[in-house]
Amino acid sequence: MTNNFERSALIVGATGLVGSMVLDALLLDDYYESITVISRRSSGKHHRKLKEIIVDFDKLEENSAEIKANHVFCCLGTTINAAGSKEKFVLVDKIYPIKLAKICKENGATEFLVITALGASKNSWIFYNKVKGSLQDELIKLKFDSLHILQPSLIMGERTENRGGEKLAQLFFEKTNFLFQGPLKKYAGIEAKVIALAMVYYAKEGTKGTHVHPSDEIQTVWDDFYNGK
Repeated sequence: MTNNFERSALIVGATGLVGSMVLDALLLDDYYESITVISRRSSGKHHRKLKEIIVDFDKLEENSAEIKANHVFCCLGTTINAAGSKEKFVLVDKIYPIKLAKICKENGATEFLVITALGASKNSWIFYNKVKGSLQDELIKLKFDSLHILQPSLIMGERTENRGGEKLAQLFFEKTNFLFQGPLKKYAGIEAKVIALAMVYYAKEGTKGTHVHPSDEIQTVWDDFYNGK
C-alpha cells in the first residue's frame, strides 16, 4: 500500500535539456501521483499533478517547507561560459544541488538522482570534473536510502541556450559515434532523452545504496528496457 508521498517526485532543472525530458516522462507515468518543480522560471507546462515553485536559489531555505518529495531528480547544470565565472558555475553545479539535497533529506526524501559527468572526481585536474566530483562526495555523505549518480559523456540534443563549443562537439560525435565500441563505448555522445528515461528507470527500480552509472551503462538502459530488447 502506497501513499501520496511515496509516489511523489521533485525536479530541479526542469527547464533544461535533460530536466525538461524528465518532467515530460514523469507527467506521463502513472506511478507518480504528484510532481513538484523547483525553478527560477516557469516550465510553461500545465498538468493536474504538477506543482511549480518559483524560487531564488540563493534563498532556497525560505521555501524549505514546500521542497519535499520521495524521489528527487537533480538536473541542474551549466557551463563556465554560460555561468560567467568559475564561482557562479560552482554555485549552480555544486552549492545549489547540495542545498536542495539537504532540504529534501530533512523532509523525508529517500531517493536522490543527480547528473554529474563522466570522469567526475574531486581529484581531477579538469575544473569541471573536479566540481562534479566534489558534489558527488557531498551527496554520498548525506546517506540517502538510494543515491543514483549518472555520469554521461557529451549530452546530445537541441538546447534553448547557445553553447557554441558543445554544438561543435555534438557535430563531431554525430559523425564519429560509431567508432566508440568496446571499452571506448562510454565516451560516445549520449542523447538527452536516454539520460532522462534512465533516471526514471533507476528511480522506480528501488535499489538501495549508492550507485554510479557511467555513460555506457545509461545507454544500456535505453537499449535493453525502452527499446524492448
